[in-house]
Amino acid sequence: MSRSTRLFDLLQALRRRRRPVTAAALAVELDVSERTIYRDIATLIGQGAPIDGEAGLGYVLRPGFMLPPLMFSDDEIEALVLGLRLVAQRADAPLTTAAADVLAKVAAVLPPALRDTAENASLVAGASRAPQVTTDVAMLRRIIRAECKLRISYADAEGKGTERTIWPIAIAFFDRAQVVAAWCETRQDFRHFRTDRILHAQPTDERYPRRRMALVSEWRKRESIPEQI
Repeated sequence: MSRSTRLFDLLQALRRRRRPVTAAALAVELDVSERTIYRDIATLIGQGAPIDGEAGLGYVLRPGFMLPPLMFSDDEIEALVLGLRLVAQRADAPLTTAAADVLAKVAAVLPPALRDTAENASLVAGASRAPQVTTDVAMLRRIIRAECKLRISYADAEGKGTERTIWPIAIAFFDRAQVVAAWCETRQDFRHFRTDRILHAQPTDERYPRRRMALVSEWRKRESIPEQI
């Protein structure tokens, strides 16, 4: 592996993480010595990379650092294309349009060889059974971004209806269902609501009293859900 490739891989390893990572962990991931990690970190900082931290405590790449799109590898481009194709197949109409727009924007700035890889990717998003959706998922996404409460009429698996006020924090897309993860004021706990069982949803302007990211972190720990890449 060339040194330039190793430095790029080190930047990528740092960019994937939101919390400080030790040189020991980076050395294992990149299959090099800790001494090499320390030397490469110093090189990257000297070249202007905004890396905070120190030996023994760990390193973190400050937000906002951008790498040019021409640095995409073939595998990264195929992962991007496959992900966007899955979004276009399973998401609501605005996200489907957004997925197509993102792919067009990425292709427009790639060098010709990589553009061919994106446009002729061999990975296909296979047909799936589309979930029944009775709720405006685009509205759910907007209210999650706004961190506002949502009043819903909900029917359980037996058809019994209840009225709930929830704090929606995430939407999970499964092959046969879409599920809203939320804090339920009635149950005083996290609950999951299938969008095809939400009979009525009324957005509110009332912010929930805790920040969404704190709720998401607590929900992930409760459900043993790993951090997103």
